[in-house]
Amino acid sequence: MHDDNYYMKRAYEQAFKSYNEGGCPIGAVIIDENGDILAEGHNHLVQEGSPIIHGEMDAMRKAGRMKSRRHVTMYTTLSPCMMCAGTIVQFKIGRVVVGDTVNSAGNVDFLEERGIKVTVLDDSDCVELVKRFRDEKPKLWLEDWGGE
Repeated sequence: MHDDNYYMKRAYEQAFKSYNEGGCPIGAVIIDENGDILAEGHNHLVQEGSPIIHGEMDAMRKAGRMKSRRHVTMYTTLSPCMMCAGTIVQFKIGRVVVGDTVNSAGNVDFLEERGIKVTVLDDSDCVELVKRFRDEKPKLWLEDWGGE
């Protein structure tokens, strides 16, 4: 079994990078069954002006083409929105590790109901970063999640 805390820390570093760039602090890491990192990414709403390049989508984009994703694990600092959860299901990612369900419950149930193995860490660093962001930039938080 892989060290979930190590990979979540890597995802957190991506989230913190986005936060420092003035963006939404959501990061993701994708690893293969050997624990090799295939891609890392973060939210690009502010940086690229794109409402669809969330942390998970950026990591998927950077990981590129694969014959199968059934044996990869995605680490995401915040429970996935419906768009990202749908992408995870569409491409049959085998496992998702979530850093924060406190600030947003996201779609853990949706993923599990479709056969995705989900591990929730509720990592204190991930939870605190999103809480700080929501307090500092509530309008940007709402924009990233599809408005009011």
